[in-house]
Amino acid sequence: MKFNRPRINEIEVNLTPMIDCLLFLLVFLLVSTTFNQHSRINLTLPDAQGVPPKNTDQRIEVVVQSSGKYLVNGQALAGHDEVQLSTAIKQAAANRHNLPLTIAADAKATHQDVVRVMDVAGKLGFMNINISTKVPSRGYN
Repeated sequence: MKFNRPRINEIEVNLTPMIDCLLFLLVFLLVSTTFNQHSRINLTLPDAQGVPPKNTDQRIEVVVQSSGKYLVNGQALAGHDEVQLSTAIKQAAANRHNLPLTIAADAKATHQDVVRVMDVAGKLGFMNINISTKVPSRGYN
């Protein structure tokens, strides 16, 4: 008697559908991703190394007090509005916009008062605006 042996089919894994699904997901993610770069302001923050300024007589210094009053090269302004500040900086600069302008703000001065000085200096054409930092006590005397 002849018995038929059952045929054993080889098991094979078909990877084509899985690869198709992965490629579809990859294409979908690439299409739905946005590549917008938001504008950023690059800031160079000052280091408080205690280096003395080079020329103290050839610069404009604006002091911002905690009360909101301004001093331009040691001269106090009557008010703290933009017009008076602009006039005082113009007089101190005498049309020399290449002079360094240093802002020395009190620690308790408001951010708005400091930004007002930067805004006025920018409108007047100053390009070299510095913010003074506190020199450590172990630095220069």
